[in-house]
Amino acid sequence: MSDTHADPSGPVRIGLVGATGLIGRRLIEISSAGEDVRMVGIARREPTLPKGAKVEMFVADPEKWGEVLGAVKPAALICALGTTWKKAGRDEAAFRAVDYDLIVNTARTAHEVGISNFVMVSSSGADARSKSFYMRTKGETEQAVSKIGLKRVDILRPGLLKGARIDDLRPLEAAAQFASPILDPLLPRKWSGYRSIDADAVCEAAIGLALRKAAGRFTHDNDAIKRAARDWRAKASFQDE
Repeated sequence: MSDTHADPSGPVRIGLVGATGLIGRRLIEISSAGEDVRMVGIARREPTLPKGAKVEMFVADPEKWGEVLGAVKPAALICALGTTWKKAGRDEAAFRAVDYDLIVNTARTAHEVGISNFVMVSSSGADARSKSFYMRTKGETEQAVSKIGLKRVDILRPGLLKGARIDDLRPLEAAAQFASPILDPLLPRKWSGYRSIDADAVCEAAIGLALRKAAGRFTHDNDAIKRAARDWRAKASFQDE
């Protein structure tokens, strides 16, 4: 656990699971640049934190995450958990263990300890009826999380994420990022959800949505993610520095 603790009268504490990936790292960096929110990360292994990170980090087995969340009591929880087909050894059960079981169990735990807002980073094309195992799993996870009883669920469905990954080489994704300025305009409107989007916009939207009060289930495509990001940036304290 880090030595950094947010003052109860200071920044709003937001829980984060999935701190080691592209979205998780950028969430920590972006929140550390201002004084509005402070991330409280929970991970299965100790992550390499970004330079200058202002974050509380707890390392625990998933079975203990409920104890951590119950003790910390963040205002909301952002879930950036997820694996890849390659990391899962191209095994459906191993992939589903993370992208369905771990995410759904984390959302259920959040509900049990009294967290009302749950923000989940999913994927464009997620559909429980899809023939694609990847997209079907994403869609089934969204459905399961939505039925848990959380006061507010925000599901972000970004297209191709643009941003630098650490220790996670994805040659095809890197090539797609490089070509995105050319490819994005060529995608027809019905495929616009698959266009590239900066990881920073996803992170800024996630923070802003985590702080919203209205109850319900909300799904956000690229355009909605960008709007939510702009809304949060307009209110963030670092904009005035």
